[in-house]
Amino acid sequence: MSTFLMRILLALLVLALTIPQQSEAESEQWCIADEQTPDDELQAALDWACSKGGADCSKMQQQNQPCFLPNTIRDHASVAFNSYYQTYKHKGGSCYFKGAAMITELDPSHGSCHYEYKP
Repeated sequence: MSTFLMRILLALLVLALTIPQQSEAESEQWCIADEQTPDDELQAALDWACSKGGADCSKMQQQNQPCFLPNTIRDHASVAFNSYYQTYKHKGGSCYFKGAAMITELDPSHGSCHYEYKP
């Protein structure tokens, strides 16, 4: 192999080793309601998350709160699911909710409703 090609390969190797790679575990993730889950299942999971689950549901429980609108079970469930997930993901909590939720890497925040992310 020519010296020129060896230098290019060496330079590429050095670049590959020095540029930090973001692993899947380091990517930002939010927990939201699955679009395919029926409203009655979402409501049951939402009720659990906001009571026994310990999610902070204050941002969507009253009309003057930033995540009240859109006032749908799916949107409110997403806020609650994400609150629970961000609080408990490093303590054994998951984004499952009996299959009613899913992980997204796209920030679901909208308007004045900010979905928190905790690394």
